Amino acid sequence: MVAGVALVPNWSAGAAVTDDPTVNAATKATFQRLADAVFTDRTQALVDGAGSTRTRHAAGFSGSVRMSGGQTHQQDSALGQLKARRHVLAKLGEKYSDGSTKVSLDATQVKGRRATVDVTETTTLTYKQPVAQGQKTTGFQAHHELTFKADRKGDWQLTGIRDTDDGYLAVNQVAKPAVAKVKTTADDGPPDAPRASTSWPAPARPKTLTGTGYDYQAMVAYATKYWKNYNSAYPDFNGQGDGGDCTNFVSQALKAGGWKHVPGYTNDFHKWFGTADIQSDSFIGVNEFSWFALSSKRVTSLANVYQADIGDVVQMDFNRDGSKDHSMIVTYRDRSGVPYVSYHSTNTYNRSVASLVASYPTAAFYAYRT
Repeated sequence: MVAGVALVPNWSAGAAVTDDPTVNAATKATFQRLADAVFTDRTQALVDGAGSTRTRHAAGFSGSVRMSGGQTHQQDSALGQLKARRHVLAKLGEKYSDGSTKVSLDATQVKGRRATVDVTETTTLTYKQPVAQGQKTTGFQAHHELTFKADRKGDWQLTGIRDTDDGYLAVNQVAKPAVAKVKTTADDGPPDAPRASTSWPAPARPKTLTGTGYDYQAMVAYATKYWKNYNSAYPDFNGQGDGGDCTNFVSQALKAGGWKHVPGYTNDFHKWFGTADIQSDSFIGVNEFSWFALSSKRVTSLANVYQADIGDVVQMDFNRDGSKDHSMIVTYRDRSGVPYVSYHSTNTYNRSVASLVASYPTAAFYAYRT
């Protein structure tokens, strides 16, 4: 179809231009293939042995749909940052032997010579040396908005990429993480969690997994089931700012493992409850969760993030301003003692804490034994 109304272009007089270009099914398919190539290149930059000998998928696009010069520069910068991240991860013993990225097109909006394309990226990375029989891959699902503009010939150029998940926490993303806003509380003195060290190796802090009244395997099973396929029994806060759906997801997993509701006012951080219809601030808020968990003594703080074990909770403060920005639940711990976390916003399954520390070296970490 021909989308939009013809606009008067701001080009020099006498320049040969076409009418607003047509975006048909074939054009949309090419938009999708270019997006797939861009994120495939970013994934492959993390794969051990990747480099100049590997094909740059996005570089092969030319003609009616291609990358703009500015976006090509940004892509080169992103690939450089990701290759540096790969080297840091390798020093920590984490290497990927393969990566698979698939991009699906969700929606396309066209106004004159501008097209906005929403896509979903699903990526899986295979560990070069599986940490255990049951932990061979890590994966995530991310959402992006791509902007295309048509030039005077009617050819489309990719001019912008925006990650639309709250948090920007995919391993192949380089954008700065979003920072949540601190909500006010009726209590003047909420407990303050101590920061966890990120030094490796960590002092031993074994966890008792049985006889505690909580089912940690049930927490892991819940997170495994719903890390990308959200549970319709709860609202989805992804894309709504203030941290997205991350703490809501962690609370659901803890509830599945035996955490009981503490009913009351939603803004009282001493209360904790969440259903399809109503949720306490502590059920869905990053800082409020920390305040409830500590004040209720349902958790104790861990001195080192690498001490976390399955069912424990890890939080991050990206800009170290004292306000926590992101919550995750530990769903695996390997034989060397590295915990792996799953989370929403961006939907991620079994990402190593070592990867997070390497990707966000200036962030503050908090770890809670549940």
